[in-house]
Amino acid sequence: MSEGAKERMSVKEQLDLSGRVALITGGSRGLGLAMAEGLAEMGARIAITARKKDELEEAKAHLRTLGIDALTIVSDLSKPETIAPMVETVISSLGHIDILINNAGNTWGAPAEKHPLEAWKKVIDLNLTGTFLVTQEVGVRSMIPRKYGRIVNIASIAGLKGALPEDLTAIGYHTSKGGLVNFTRALAGEWGQHGIVVNAICPGFIPSKMSRGVLGQIADKVIAKTPLHQLGLERDLQSLAVLLSSEGARHITGQIIAVDGGLTAV
Repeated sequence: MSEGAKERMSVKEQLDLSGRVALITGGSRGLGLAMAEGLAEMGARIAITARKKDELEEAKAHLRTLGIDALTIVSDLSKPETIAPMVETVISSLGHIDILINNAGNTWGAPAEKHPLEAWKKVIDLNLTGTFLVTQEVGVRSMIPRKYGRIVNIASIAGLKGALPEDLTAIGYHTSKGGLVNFTRALAGEWGQHGIVVNAICPGFIPSKMSRGVLGQIADKVIAKTPLHQLGLERDLQSLAVLLSSEGARHITGQIIAVDGGLTAV
């Protein structure tokens, strides 16, 4: 396609993901599964990975009810040795990887002065190191050689701000997500030369399996402080994930976008 033709693309054409292959880590439930649905709706072929085989099977069955045939791979991204085989499975099955949604993550709640080292390592190893290794493998194996890629890192507003102890004590999670924010900027700077755009989404408080405990304590307070006076929904990330995965993001890179009802704006 010529540059002139690209400039004349309609909005629908820019957001069309037909022919693209997307890998979503932590894609068996919650935000990851919602984003997989959104990308597939726009035409992408989908691969999802997660630690638990039963949750992946449930996700695959759910997606099938929507007419989506997803490739599923069991992989624990906190274990570096599982990453290259997982990426190889996606490439050998689907040909290449155009879109990488780095969504896998975990948290641990404890006051900083009592936070166990083992728990710190567990959070950092998955949220930050695992994300780096998956991205490196996908970049080397598929995106850099093909001079094309869309990488979307799912960070958090916890990576943009701290918290009072009565609201949240999760310093490892805050640190990992803050690292992911600047990982996004640094990688955008390095890999722009390869035609790869890298952006991050920072969700606010969205009810999920991981956030259920803390929201049970502070949901009313969060809603009161949020300009839109509401919690987020899983679907609130879908259209943004589609945009950042599409031709519509060709000139958007290194950006950190909060989806939080305005909580970090005030």
